[in-house]
Amino acid sequence: MQRSNHAPALLPSRFMPACISRSDALPWVPSTTPGKSSKLLRFLPDDSGFVELLRMEPGVAMPLHRHTGAVHAWNLSGSRKLCTGEVIGPGDYVFEPPGNEDWWKIVGDEPLHALVIVMGEVEFLGPGGEVRARASAKSQREAYEAHCREHQLVVQALM
Repeated sequence: MQRSNHAPALLPSRFMPACISRSDALPWVPSTTPGKSSKLLRFLPDDSGFVELLRMEPGVAMPLHRHTGAVHAWNLSGSRKLCTGEVIGPGDYVFEPPGNEDWWKIVGDEPLHALVIVMGEVEFLGPGGEVRARASAKSQREAYEAHCREHQLVVQALM
């Protein structure tokens, strides 16, 4: 039997179908921070985290926050300056371990677009270190669904 480089017409039953989110069909959901919005791509099981395409306008700052789980962020465009002074530009990848506390600001003239995988929650901190707000898979899903209802958009199954 001759092998082909083409995919077989029928896939073996051991393969699961891919879960595809067409980002162009998803809305930008505004944040409570002006100039910050996100496209929610996936909500992870058991409220364990979420995946988003983050957009922030030049000059907008991400306030002081702490991560309860690991965070992976890949800058697609734009630049941000971390509180430690490093500038993260297009193509750069940042890993933040659980417990990491930081803040950062968008620098330059171009909006930031980053693919971000958040495990656990993001705790936004006040000046005394108290938790003022939290972002979790549950809160992000609620914001996404509320935005869709408000704008009469179809809520996609992003789980």
